[in-house]
This record gives sequence, structure tokens and C-alpha cells, in this order.
Amino acid sequence: MRCKYKGFLGLSNTFINYFLKNKSRIIRDPNFICKLRFLVNLPIMKWQEALNDFSLYLKIERGMSKHTVDNYSLDVNKLILYLETHTMSLGPLQISAKEIQAFIYETAKNSTPRTQSRMISGLRSFFDYLIFENYIKTNPLDRIEAPKIGRKLPDTLSVSEIDLIVAAIDLSQAHGERNRAIIETLYSCGLRVSELTELKISDLFFEEGFIKVTGKGDKQRFVPIGPLTQKYIKLYKNHWRQTLKIEAAFNDTLFLNRRGKQLTRAMIFTIVKSLGEKAEIQKKISPHTFRHSFATHLLENGADLRAIQMMLGHESITTTEIYMHVDKSHLKEVITKFHPRN
Repeated sequence: MRCKYKGFLGLSNTFINYFLKNKSRIIRDPNFICKLRFLVNLPIMKWQEALNDFSLYLKIERGMSKHTVDNYSLDVNKLILYLETHTMSLGPLQISAKEIQAFIYETAKNSTPRTQSRMISGLRSFFDYLIFENYIKTNPLDRIEAPKIGRKLPDTLSVSEIDLIVAAIDLSQAHGERNRAIIETLYSCGLRVSELTELKISDLFFEEGFIKVTGKGDKQRFVPIGPLTQKYIKLYKNHWRQTLKIEAAFNDTLFLNRRGKQLTRAMIFTIVKSLGEKAEIQKKISPHTFRHSFATHLLENGADLRAIQMMLGHESITTTEIYMHVDKSHLKEVITKFHPRN
């Protein structure tokens, strides 16, 4: 029988076993021990236990990526560290809004409103999970509001800036062909960095002109890929990649490091940053900048917003609509050119 008062324990095993063996003589209520635990009101659940269960829930039941799960876990771990630093012996079932507000206030001193908002969202999801599992009845973050943040417009690169970055790649280096294929794939397909690192050779359907991309929540989509990018991927795949001693687990992984293993997200960031500096790009760029540029350039050239949404793998079109704010001058040109009243 499942105990509806789960999560509480304040009795020794000997004491509990005595009641379990003699419960028919003591009391006929099958939930007696559970009630007794509840009345003592001491936690059995530890932070790490709750966090491990939460992480499994996000990964298995919600289908979230490892990167997303790690971010949620990081938010909870920050709270745990705060409690330990301030010697607060509170478990996940006892902590109140008061302690969480104090934690948020302290972390706000060294973080941006956007970071605070994301952290509050992560913590709210953690306690929502505890409610879902019937450990607690209310979320201690219910009355805590995230800071208001403006919608940040994405940084983009012009076509000429992207050409400069590609030109900065040293093709005399062994990994030059790989890096060129990476940049071209990021830009021509609008991939997230995690989607790029997870791309498989078996996901390439060049004859049909598509690649299969596995996005957030393991959702798959097909994205068109142009002949130029196909050419650069083939050059990399048929030349430098062939010289590697590839580990068996990564035989089907497209982009590899020198040791024959899958490239990490951090390595892709390093490649992009290094090429940006070499090309003397006066912007702070990341792999995601190429994704923003992909969407912006499509919109500027008349692509349908719904089509862009599908290629980017956005759940909601409202996420894609941010690109409509990047270049308002182009939209004015479209109205002037195509609307009958202009």
C-alpha cells in the first residue's frame, strides 16, 4: 500500500518494525505508521535524492536534452549550496518562500535579470515536480515573481561577415575542412549547437536535399541543405575524417575531434570564437549567431515565417516572430512593394 504521507520519517527502524509486527494488536488502521511519521514531521527526502528523481523525470518523462536537464539541476544545486553556506538544515520539503526569496536576493547581486528569470523558472519546475509526486501541496515560488526582462533581439551577421569568417579558415591545417563544414552547416541549416554535435552520417539525405535533425525533447525534423554545404561536408567526410582512428561509439557521428570522438559544445564555441577574432568581426558571436543569421536572412529575402519556424524547430511561432523585429526597414520595403495601397 502506498503511503499518502510519504516523505516523512522520524522514528528508528526498531520502533517502526515493532509497530509493523504488532500493528493488528495496536491499531487496525493500515496507515498508522505513515500517520505517525507525518506527525513527527522529519524529512526522509534529501536534496540529492529529490534532484536525482527530478532529473530522471525531465529526461525520461519530459524528453528533455542532457543540456537542458543539466541547467535545471544547476539551478537547484545553487540553492543547495546557499543553504549549506548559511548552515540552514532545511530539506526540499521544508524550505519556504522566505528562504528562497533570500537566496534569490543574494544571487541577484551577481546576475542579470535574464539569468534570475531562468533560475526562478528552473526552481519553480523543481517544486512543481514535488507537487506532481504528492510530496508537497504548494509551490514556495508561487508568490515570487521573476524580474521583467525586455525581449532581447538576437545578434546577427551579414552575408559578407559570414564570408569573412569562412575565408579565415586555414584549409592547410588538418582540421580546416571540418571547421569549414561546421560553419557552413550552422549557417545554411540554422542548427542549434547541440543539434550539430549530435548530427549523424545516417542523418544525411543528400540525394533528397535534406538532413534529419534531432532537436529539443528528441523531436526530429527535416531541414533542407544546399549543394554548397553538401560539397563541404563531403570533402571533410571523405578526406580528413577518413584519416582518424574513430572510436566504435562514434562511427556514425559526423563531426569528430582529432581523437576520433564527438566534438563537444565547448569546442564548437571555441572554433567559432577563434574564427571570429581571426576575421576581425567586431561583434560578440557564438554558434547560435549563425542560427539567428540563417532565420534573419531568410525573412529578409521573403521566406514565409511558418516555414522558418519549421526549419528552426520552434514549438511556437511566437518564438520565431522575434526575427520580425530585427530589420524593420526590410518589412517596410515589402509593404511598399506589395501592398495595393502603397
